[in-house]
Amino acid sequence: MKMKGLKLVLSSLVVYSAMTLSVNAADKVIIATFGEALPVQMAAHEGTLAEATGWNIDWRKFGSGTDVIAAMASGDVALAELGSSPFAIGATQGVDIEAFMLDFVIGESESLIVRNGAGIESLADLKGKRVATPLGSTAHFSLMGALNHAGVAENELTIMGMSPDQITAAWQQEAIDAAFVWPPAQTEILKTGKRLVGADKVAEWGYPTFNVWVVNKEFAAANKDSLVAFMKAVDAANLDYLENMEAWTADSPQVKAIAAQTGATPETVVVSLKGYKFLPLTEQLKPTWMGGGIAKAVKDTAAFLKSAGRIDQAADDYSNSVNIEYLKAAIK
Repeated sequence: MKMKGLKLVLSSLVVYSAMTLSVNAADKVIIATFGEALPVQMAAHEGTLAEATGWNIDWRKFGSGTDVIAAMASGDVALAELGSSPFAIGATQGVDIEAFMLDFVIGESESLIVRNGAGIESLADLKGKRVATPLGSTAHFSLMGALNHAGVAENELTIMGMSPDQITAAWQQEAIDAAFVWPPAQTEILKTGKRLVGADKVAEWGYPTFNVWVVNKEFAAANKDSLVAFMKAVDAANLDYLENMEAWTADSPQVKAIAAQTGATPETVVVSLKGYKFLPLTEQLKPTWMGGGIAKAVKDTAAFLKSAGRIDQAADDYSNSVNIEYLKAAIK
C-alpha cells in the first residue's frame, strides 16, 4: 500500500475506530508484531505476558508497519510494535495512538541485501536495478536515506513494495536484484546475497530508525495497571538477554522459545538478536529516547517523508504522540 493511498483509508478508519474500540476491562487483546526474533517473543511463548497482564493475548504477525497502523485505526489492534517511519505516518494522519516504550534501536537487523551476480558493489550500482522493501516501513525509510546520501534519485531505479514473505519468493525467482528488509526474510536471502549496508550505517548518515511500542490512547488510559505490567514483563525479557548474552545459545531454553514462537531456527535467532539494540526501561527516559529524542526523530522522519513526496503533510511537533507517564510508573 502506498503511503498517499494509505491516507485515504486512515481518514475513514480513524472515525470508525472511535465508535468501535472497546477499552473497558480488556479480556482479549490483539497485539501486533512483525514476528522478529526478539526477547519479547520468549515471554509471549512462555505465557509470561498474559500472566502479568491478565489479558487473553492474541498475537498477530503483520508484514509491514502500514498494515499495523491501518489495523489500529480500524480498532482491530489495541497495542503493537511499530517502526519509527510508519509511526510518523500514523501520528501525522491522526491515528489515536501513542508510543509508551522503546522496542529496540535498529542496527543490521534491517539491511540492504544485494543478490550475488547482480553487479551491485555500491549504492551507485543500484541505478537501473529492482529493489524491494515493505513500503512505509523503517526499512523503506532507510533505503530512501541511503539513496539520498549516495545521490541516487528514486526514479533511477525500480523500488518495489513487497512484504517480507513476498521478497523471499521474488528473490528465489530472481525477480529482484536487492532488498532492504529484516529477518527472517533477510536471513534467507543472505544465503545467496551479501549485505551492502545496514540501518546502523544509514543512521550515521542522518537517518536513524527504531521500533517503539504503541497503544491506543483510550485503551491505555483504561488499562494502565495491565499496560505497566506488560512493560515490566517485556523489560525482564530484554534484561535476561542483555545480562546473559553468552548463555543465549541455540541450545538455550530462551532461544528455543523464541524459535518456537517465530518459526525461525534457533541458529537464526542467535544471529538475528545481534542486529538489535535493546535498552532497559531505566535508560529509556533519557533525553535521547523517550525523554524527547523519539518525538524529535519522528518529526524529522515525517519532514523527510514529506520532502520526498511520500506523505502530504508533516506536523511541527509530535510530543503528544509520546507518553512517558506509563514508563515512569513502570520504573518506580
